Amino acid sequence: MSKADHREVDLLLDEIRDEMLATGHLTGCAALEQRVFEVLSAVPRHAFVPEELVDCAYANHPLPIGHGQTISQPYIVALMTELIRPKAEDVILEVGTGSGYQAAILAGLVKQVYSLEIIAELAEQARQRLQRLGYHNVEVRTGNGHFGWPEHAPYDAIVVTAAAARVPPALVEQLKPGGMLVMPVGSRYFGQDLWTIRKDAQGRIAERRVLPVAFVPLTGAPAE
Repeated sequence: MSKADHREVDLLLDEIRDEMLATGHLTGCAALEQRVFEVLSAVPRHAFVPEELVDCAYANHPLPIGHGQTISQPYIVALMTELIRPKAEDVILEVGTGSGYQAAILAGLVKQVYSLEIIAELAEQARQRLQRLGYHNVEVRTGNGHFGWPEHAPYDAIVVTAAAARVPPALVEQLKPGGMLVMPVGSRYFGQDLWTIRKDAQGRIAERRVLPVAFVPLTGAPAE
């Protein structure tokens, strides 16, 4: 990475730091943990965007990656990561692999990431990209995120990077007691909010609306 690239990363991190502080009264997270900040610094976002958009890789907004999908805004990636309070021994489910960027961030913080992507071509591209970049604790599978990935459940946390009208029941079921699920809920046309869903040790659910967001929709047939 050139000195110019390092400057772009530093500017992006400054923006994320400022935005975390500005929204802290809504999110409850006014700052990033140091280990989250360090992983954001280390993951090369330019490796996860289309070649023609590399010059925009460190802008603090989403970018198209094909198939009607996007790589999320870096601030939102940082916030969702911070909200689940990742620990080194955690096993995480991600729904919506996309380019693999969020999975790469998580991979630097936890023991294992299982990531589902409904678009087969994106799943394969992300799988190859993550392996090439050395993120060997991420397993990517093509599948319907509404159903989760029950074979590896329960999960310490679940991160959903696409919006649905409601939280899929299968994902709540696959969340470990004491775990956290974070996802956007709502529609593209009538507004979305980022929600956290915490399951306590007795299996009771506590939901919290965090802040307004805009994500692509979670596709695939919902679980009954």
